[in-house]
Amino acid sequence: MFLGTYEPKLDDKGRLILPAKFREELQSGLVITRGQERCLYVFSAREFEQMSDKLRQGPVTSKQVRDYMRVFLSGASSEVPDKQHRVTIPANLRSYAGVDRDLAVIGAGNRVEIWDATAWQTYLTEQETAFAQTAEEVIPGLF
Repeated sequence: MFLGTYEPKLDDKGRLILPAKFREELQSGLVITRGQERCLYVFSAREFEQMSDKLRQGPVTSKQVRDYMRVFLSGASSEVPDKQHRVTIPANLRSYAGVDRDLAVIGAGNRVEIWDATAWQTYLTEQETAFAQTAEEVIPGLF
């Protein structure tokens, strides 16, 4: 499970050094793709395969399913960290997420999310207020 927030920087070649706590799960391979809210999702290769299997179960007759699969899968890039635990974030994905140098890399349970540091701070500030004011159950049986 991926947890925590880290603030690494991209190098001049668009590479990210994976946070130490994420390395074991991602060392054998990972997939980076477009995420929602203009961040990037990073899945272990195993988790991505499981997610892809679930996506393929969606009805091809549904326009929403087709649209989601196209956006999600067309941006996917399979990567293997190098010996220094670096992965390259492809230029098209850096552009999509608006990431340049300063990043926020967060653990989000079954995935890692990569955000532009400023965008993450803005998002977090907005969502922390809403989180603190939540008055009804968001996840049935949990909160």
